[in-house]
Amino acid sequence: MKKILFSLLAISFCFSLMAQTALLRMNPEKNRVYRLRSLTNQTVSQTINGNQQTTESKVDYVFSMKMMDVTPDFFIAEIHFDTIITKTNAMGKQINISSAVEGNIASGETSEIMSCIMNRLSKNAVYTKVDFTGKPVEILNGKLLSDMILKDTSSITLKEPLKAALRSQIEGTVSDNSLKTMIGMFTWNLPGNEVKAGDEWTNATQTSSGGMTLDIKTKYHLLDIKGDLANVTAESNIKAAENAPPIKSGGATVTYDNLQGLSKSSLVLNVRTGLVVESKGQSHITGNLGISGPGFSMQMPMDINSESTITALQ
Repeated sequence: MKKILFSLLAISFCFSLMAQTALLRMNPEKNRVYRLRSLTNQTVSQTINGNQQTTESKVDYVFSMKMMDVTPDFFIAEIHFDTIITKTNAMGKQINISSAVEGNIASGETSEIMSCIMNRLSKNAVYTKVDFTGKPVEILNGKLLSDMILKDTSSITLKEPLKAALRSQIEGTVSDNSLKTMIGMFTWNLPGNEVKAGDEWTNATQTSSGGMTLDIKTKYHLLDIKGDLANVTAESNIKAAENAPPIKSGGATVTYDNLQGLSKSSLVLNVRTGLVVESKGQSHITGNLGISGPGFSMQMPMDINSESTITALQ
Protein backbone atom coordinates (compact mmCIF):
# COMPACT_ATOMS: atom_id res chain seq x y z
CA MET A 1 0.00 0.00 0.00
CA LYS A 2 2.84 2.37 0.89
CA LYS A 3 4.61 1.58 -2.38
CA ILE A 4 1.45 2.40 -4.31
CA LEU A 5 1.03 5.63 -2.36
CA PHE A 6 4.65 6.69 -2.96
CA SER A 7 4.31 5.84 -6.66
CA LEU A 8 1.19 7.98 -6.95
CA LEU A 9 2.92 10.86 -5.16
CA ALA A 10 5.93 10.56 -7.48
CA ILE A 11 3.71 10.60 -10.57
CA SER A 12 1.82 13.60 -9.20
CA PHE A 13 5.11 15.41 -8.55
CA CYS A 14 6.34 14.70 -12.10
CA PHE A 15 3.12 16.02 -13.62
CA SER A 16 3.48 19.12 -11.44
CA LEU A 17 6.98 19.73 -12.79
CA MET A 18 5.82 19.17 -16.36
CA ALA A 19 3.02 21.67 -15.91
CA GLN A 20 5.59 24.26 -14.83
CA THR A 21 7.71 23.84 -17.98
CA ALA A 22 6.93 25.37 -21.37
CA LEU A 23 8.50 26.39 -24.65
CA LEU A 24 8.20 30.19 -24.48
CA ARG A 25 8.63 31.46 -28.02
CA MET A 26 6.63 33.30 -30.64
CA ASN A 27 4.19 30.93 -32.30
CA PRO A 28 1.33 32.91 -33.86
CA GLU A 29 -1.08 31.03 -36.10
CA LYS A 30 -0.41 31.70 -39.77
CA ASN A 31 -2.75 34.26 -41.42
CA ARG A 32 -4.58 34.96 -38.16
CA VAL A 33 -4.74 38.62 -37.07
CA TYR A 34 -3.78 39.39 -33.46
CA ARG A 35 -4.56 42.80 -31.97
CA LEU A 36 -3.17 44.45 -28.86
CA ARG A 37 -3.60 47.87 -27.27
CA SER A 38 -1.03 49.92 -25.38
CA LEU A 39 -1.97 52.82 -23.09
CA THR A 40 0.70 54.99 -21.45
CA ASN A 41 0.32 57.92 -19.06
CA GLN A 42 3.48 59.95 -18.59
CA THR A 43 4.42 63.00 -16.52
CA VAL A 44 7.62 64.93 -17.29
CA SER A 45 8.78 67.52 -14.74
CA GLN A 46 11.57 69.96 -15.64
CA THR A 47 13.06 72.66 -13.44
CA ILE A 48 14.19 75.84 -15.21
CA ASN A 49 15.71 78.66 -13.15
CA GLY A 50 14.00 77.28 -10.05
CA ASN A 51 10.59 77.04 -11.72
CA GLN A 52 9.05 73.62 -12.30
CA GLN A 53 7.34 72.92 -15.62
CA THR A 54 5.18 69.84 -16.03
CA THR A 55 4.08 68.09 -19.21
CA GLU A 56 1.48 65.33 -19.09
CA SER A 57 0.83 62.98 -21.99
CA LYS A 58 -1.39 60.05 -22.84
CA VAL A 59 -0.39 57.70 -25.65
CA ASP A 60 -2.78 55.15 -27.16
CA TYR A 61 -1.56 52.56 -29.70
CA VAL A 62 -3.56 49.73 -31.26
CA PHE A 63 -1.29 47.18 -32.91
CA SER A 64 -2.22 44.27 -35.20
CA MET A 65 -0.03 41.47 -36.49
CA LYS A 66 -0.48 38.66 -38.99
CA MET A 67 2.18 36.01 -39.61
CA MET A 68 2.68 35.62 -43.35
CA ASP A 69 5.47 33.03 -43.52
CA VAL A 70 7.91 31.21 -41.25
CA THR A 71 11.47 29.82 -41.48
CA PRO A 72 13.54 27.91 -38.91
CA ASP A 73 15.04 31.21 -37.66
CA PHE A 74 12.30 33.83 -37.98
CA PHE A 75 8.86 34.63 -39.32
CA ILE A 76 7.56 37.40 -41.58
CA ALA A 77 4.77 39.50 -40.09
CA GLU A 78 2.41 42.02 -41.62
CA ILE A 79 2.08 44.66 -38.92
CA HIS A 80 -0.26 47.64 -38.67
CA PHE A 81 -0.49 50.49 -36.19
CA ASP A 82 -4.24 50.83 -36.50
CA THR A 83 -4.45 53.66 -33.96
CA ILE A 84 -1.80 56.18 -32.92
CA ILE A 85 -3.10 58.89 -30.59
CA THR A 86 -1.07 61.24 -28.40
CA LYS A 87 -2.64 63.85 -26.12
CA THR A 88 -0.27 66.27 -24.43
CA ASN A 89 -0.87 68.99 -21.85
CA ALA A 90 2.21 71.21 -21.69
CA MET A 91 1.69 73.90 -19.04
CA GLY A 92 -1.97 74.25 -20.02
CA LYS A 93 -1.39 74.06 -23.78
CA GLN A 94 -3.23 71.10 -25.32
CA ILE A 95 -1.66 69.25 -28.26
CA ASN A 96 -3.58 66.37 -29.83
CA ILE A 97 -2.10 64.10 -32.49
CA SER A 98 -4.29 61.39 -34.02
CA SER A 99 -3.91 58.92 -36.85
CA ALA A 100 -7.71 58.93 -37.15
CA VAL A 101 -7.65 62.30 -38.96
CA GLU A 102 -5.89 63.12 -42.23
CA GLY A 103 -4.17 66.22 -40.89
CA ASN A 104 -2.39 68.67 -43.16
CA ILE A 105 1.32 68.58 -44.01
CA ALA A 106 1.23 72.28 -44.98
CA SER A 107 -0.50 73.43 -41.79
CA GLY A 108 1.01 75.98 -39.45
CA GLU A 109 0.11 73.72 -36.50
CA THR A 110 2.57 70.96 -35.56
CA SER A 111 -0.30 68.76 -34.35
CA GLU A 112 -1.90 68.86 -37.81
CA ILE A 113 1.41 67.98 -39.46
CA MET A 114 2.13 65.09 -37.08
CA SER A 115 -1.46 63.81 -37.41
CA CYS A 116 -0.90 63.69 -41.18
CA ILE A 117 2.27 61.62 -40.68
CA MET A 118 0.61 59.24 -38.20
CA ASN A 119 -2.39 58.86 -40.52
CA ARG A 120 -0.09 57.79 -43.35
CA LEU A 121 1.73 55.33 -41.09
CA SER A 122 -1.53 53.81 -39.85
CA LYS A 123 -2.71 53.16 -43.41
CA ASN A 124 0.35 51.17 -44.44
CA ALA A 125 1.62 47.74 -43.49
CA VAL A 126 5.02 47.39 -41.87
CA TYR A 127 6.46 44.09 -43.13
CA THR A 128 8.83 42.84 -40.46
CA LYS A 129 11.19 39.95 -39.89
CA VAL A 130 10.71 38.80 -36.27
CA ASP A 131 12.73 36.15 -34.45
CA PHE A 132 11.20 33.68 -31.99
CA THR A 133 12.03 35.78 -28.92
CA GLY A 134 9.73 38.41 -30.44
CA LYS A 135 12.61 40.73 -31.41
CA PRO A 136 11.99 42.71 -34.62
CA VAL A 137 15.07 41.93 -36.67
CA GLU A 138 14.45 43.82 -39.91
CA ILE A 139 11.85 46.17 -41.41
CA LEU A 140 11.58 44.71 -44.90
CA ASN A 141 9.79 47.67 -46.52
CA GLY A 142 11.41 50.37 -44.37
CA LYS A 143 12.89 52.43 -47.25
CA LEU A 144 9.69 52.30 -49.29
CA LEU A 145 7.57 53.21 -46.27
CA SER A 146 9.84 56.08 -45.23
CA ASP A 147 9.96 57.52 -48.77
CA MET A 148 6.18 57.41 -49.03
CA ILE A 149 5.56 59.09 -45.67
CA LEU A 150 8.27 61.74 -46.14
CA LYS A 151 7.50 62.46 -49.80
CA ASP A 152 6.28 66.04 -49.32
CA THR A 153 7.72 67.14 -46.00
CA SER A 154 9.66 69.79 -47.93
CA SER A 155 6.34 71.64 -48.18
CA ILE A 156 6.12 72.16 -44.40
CA THR A 157 5.49 75.90 -43.99
CA LEU A 158 6.81 76.36 -40.44
CA LYS A 159 9.66 78.82 -40.01
CA GLU A 160 13.19 77.77 -39.16
CA PRO A 161 14.55 76.40 -36.88
CA LEU A 162 11.18 74.79 -35.99
CA LYS A 163 10.79 73.38 -39.51
CA ALA A 164 14.13 71.56 -39.43
CA ALA A 165 13.48 70.27 -35.90
CA LEU A 166 10.05 68.92 -36.84
CA ARG A 167 11.32 67.29 -40.02
CA SER A 168 14.05 65.61 -38.01
CA GLN A 169 11.41 64.36 -35.52
CA ILE A 170 9.30 62.98 -38.38
CA GLU A 171 12.28 61.20 -39.95
CA GLY A 172 13.10 59.68 -36.57
CA THR A 173 9.51 58.52 -36.05
CA VAL A 174 9.47 56.45 -39.26
CA SER A 175 13.09 55.24 -39.07
CA ASP A 176 13.80 51.52 -38.87
CA ASN A 177 14.95 51.80 -35.25
CA SER A 178 11.80 53.64 -34.14
CA LEU A 179 9.53 51.16 -35.90
CA LYS A 180 11.40 48.24 -34.31
CA THR A 181 10.99 49.88 -30.90
CA MET A 182 7.25 50.38 -31.43
CA ILE A 183 6.81 46.76 -32.52
CA GLY A 184 9.12 45.32 -29.87
CA MET A 185 7.14 46.79 -26.98
CA PHE A 186 4.29 44.46 -28.01
CA THR A 187 6.29 41.35 -28.94
CA TRP A 188 9.80 41.16 -27.46
CA ASN A 189 9.40 39.42 -24.08
CA LEU A 190 10.44 35.80 -24.60
CA PRO A 191 13.51 33.60 -24.11
CA GLY A 192 12.77 31.64 -27.31
CA ASN A 193 13.39 28.30 -25.61
CA GLU A 194 12.04 25.95 -22.96
CA VAL A 195 11.88 27.35 -19.44
CA LYS A 196 10.53 26.34 -16.06
CA ALA A 197 9.20 28.29 -13.09
CA GLY A 198 12.01 30.29 -11.51
CA ASP A 199 14.05 30.69 -14.71
CA GLU A 200 15.30 34.10 -15.85
CA TRP A 201 16.34 35.60 -19.18
CA THR A 202 17.38 39.03 -20.43
CA ASN A 203 17.18 41.23 -23.48
CA ALA A 204 19.01 44.45 -24.27
CA THR A 205 18.01 47.13 -26.72
CA GLN A 206 18.83 50.70 -27.65
CA THR A 207 15.97 53.04 -28.32
CA SER A 208 15.33 56.69 -29.11
CA SER A 209 12.81 58.60 -26.99
CA GLY A 210 12.22 62.31 -27.41
CA GLY A 211 15.46 62.50 -29.38
CA MET A 212 17.44 60.80 -26.58
CA THR A 213 19.29 57.56 -27.26
CA LEU A 214 18.78 55.17 -24.33
CA ASP A 215 20.12 51.73 -23.47
CA ILE A 216 17.54 49.43 -21.86
CA LYS A 217 18.47 46.08 -20.31
CA THR A 218 15.55 43.96 -19.09
CA LYS A 219 15.63 40.89 -16.84
CA TYR A 220 12.59 38.60 -16.93
CA HIS A 221 11.61 36.12 -14.21
CA LEU A 222 9.10 33.31 -14.82
CA LEU A 223 6.87 32.97 -11.75
CA ASP A 224 4.67 30.09 -12.87
CA ILE A 225 2.73 28.50 -15.72
CA LYS A 226 -0.95 27.74 -15.32
CA GLY A 227 -2.58 26.12 -18.33
CA ASP A 228 -1.90 28.35 -21.35
CA LEU A 229 -0.80 31.32 -19.26
CA ALA A 230 2.69 32.22 -18.02
CA ASN A 231 3.08 34.79 -15.25
CA VAL A 232 6.27 36.82 -15.62
CA THR A 233 7.86 39.80 -13.89
CA ALA A 234 10.33 42.12 -15.61
CA GLU A 235 12.75 44.79 -14.41
CA SER A 236 14.50 47.17 -16.79
CA ASN A 237 17.54 49.33 -16.14
CA ILE A 238 17.50 52.46 -18.29
CA LYS A 239 20.41 54.79 -18.94
CA ALA A 240 21.74 57.15 -21.55
CA ALA A 241 23.65 55.28 -24.22
CA GLU A 242 27.43 55.58 -24.09
CA ASN A 243 28.56 58.42 -26.38
CA ALA A 244 24.88 59.24 -27.01
CA PRO A 245 24.54 62.02 -29.59
CA PRO A 246 23.24 65.31 -28.17
CA ILE A 247 19.92 66.83 -29.18
CA LYS A 248 20.05 69.89 -31.42
CA SER A 249 17.05 72.14 -30.83
CA GLY A 250 16.51 75.76 -31.86
CA GLY A 251 20.23 76.53 -31.89
CA ALA A 252 20.81 74.91 -28.50
CA THR A 253 22.65 71.67 -27.73
CA VAL A 254 21.12 69.33 -25.15
CA THR A 255 23.12 66.55 -23.47
CA TYR A 256 21.75 63.89 -21.11
CA ASP A 257 24.75 61.77 -20.10
CA ASN A 258 23.64 61.07 -16.50
CA LEU A 259 20.03 60.19 -17.29
CA GLN A 260 19.02 56.85 -15.74
CA GLY A 261 15.96 55.02 -14.52
CA LEU A 262 14.14 51.82 -13.62
CA SER A 263 11.02 50.13 -14.93
CA LYS A 264 9.10 47.26 -13.32
CA SER A 265 6.38 45.22 -15.03
CA SER A 266 4.15 42.20 -14.53
CA LEU A 267 3.11 40.24 -17.61
CA VAL A 268 0.70 37.45 -18.46
CA LEU A 269 1.82 35.67 -21.65
CA ASN A 270 -0.06 33.20 -23.82
CA VAL A 271 2.13 30.07 -23.91
CA ARG A 272 0.61 28.89 -27.20
CA THR A 273 1.22 32.11 -29.18
CA GLY A 274 3.93 33.86 -27.16
CA LEU A 275 1.89 37.09 -27.20
CA VAL A 276 0.97 39.31 -24.28
CA VAL A 277 -2.44 38.75 -22.70
CA GLU A 278 -1.94 41.57 -20.21
CA SER A 279 0.98 43.69 -19.07
CA LYS A 280 1.21 46.43 -16.45
CA GLY A 281 4.29 48.52 -15.77
CA GLN A 282 5.68 51.60 -14.07
CA SER A 283 8.90 53.47 -14.80
CA HIS A 284 10.89 56.33 -13.32
CA ILE A 285 13.72 58.17 -15.10
CA THR A 286 15.68 61.07 -13.65
CA GLY A 287 18.77 63.13 -14.39
CA ASN A 288 20.07 66.52 -15.50
CA LEU A 289 19.96 67.86 -19.01
CA GLY A 290 22.90 70.01 -20.04
CA ILE A 291 21.71 72.88 -22.24
CA SER A 292 24.17 75.17 -24.00
CA GLY A 293 24.19 77.69 -26.80
CA PRO A 294 25.80 80.94 -27.87
CA GLY A 295 26.61 82.78 -24.65
CA PHE A 296 24.89 80.47 -22.15
CA SER A 297 25.12 77.13 -20.40
CA MET A 298 22.80 75.59 -17.79
CA GLN A 299 21.71 72.39 -16.07
CA MET A 300 18.03 71.41 -16.11
CA PRO A 301 16.84 68.65 -13.71
CA MET A 302 14.28 66.33 -15.29
CA ASP A 303 12.03 63.68 -13.77
CA ILE A 304 9.86 61.28 -15.82
CA ASN A 305 7.18 58.99 -14.38
CA SER A 306 5.16 56.59 -16.56
CA GLU A 307 2.43 54.00 -16.14
CA SER A 308 1.59 51.68 -19.02
CA THR A 309 -0.64 48.74 -19.86
CA ILE A 310 -0.85 46.36 -22.79
CA THR A 311 -3.92 44.22 -23.31
CA ALA A 312 -4.92 41.70 -25.95
CA LEU A 313 -8.04 42.65 -27.92
CA GLN A 314 -10.63 40.11 -29.02
